[in-house]
Amino acid sequence: MKKLFLIFFVFIGIQAFAQEGVKVEGNTITIKETTPVWPGCENNSDKDECFNKMFMQHLKKTYKYPKNDKGEYIRGKATVSLEINEKGKAVVKSIEGKHPEINAEVKKMVEAMPIMKPGMRGGKPVAIKYTIPLNF
Repeated sequence: MKKLFLIFFVFIGIQAFAQEGVKVEGNTITIKETTPVWPGCENNSDKDECFNKMFMQHLKKTYKYPKNDKGEYIRGKATVSLEINEKGKAVVKSIEGKHPEINAEVKKMVEAMPIMKPGMRGGKPVAIKYTIPLNF
């Protein structure tokens, strides 16, 4: 019987101690976050899919394959880290790739991206980061 009372009081003591100093004020608020919107995708139901489609079209339109000393196209991979800032402008953060010529073209391509509607969090514009692997 003593063991039963001991266990009972230990559990009561733990619960009372665990609740000490806790204040609850207001309700929990979930802040909705939205991604940047490419021009022309504003009325599209799937803005992320539209963004990806428009990015690929932009890539095909603006990327110019560099050539080596022999006049051959340089093929390779590059991974670009970019940010769509609070004003909707694409800014290159870093480019990792084996060929400097490809890296330079990727930088030009990102800098030529149009100004878009920035990502939003809680109704305020925020910078959104992307890391995109590219194969050429």
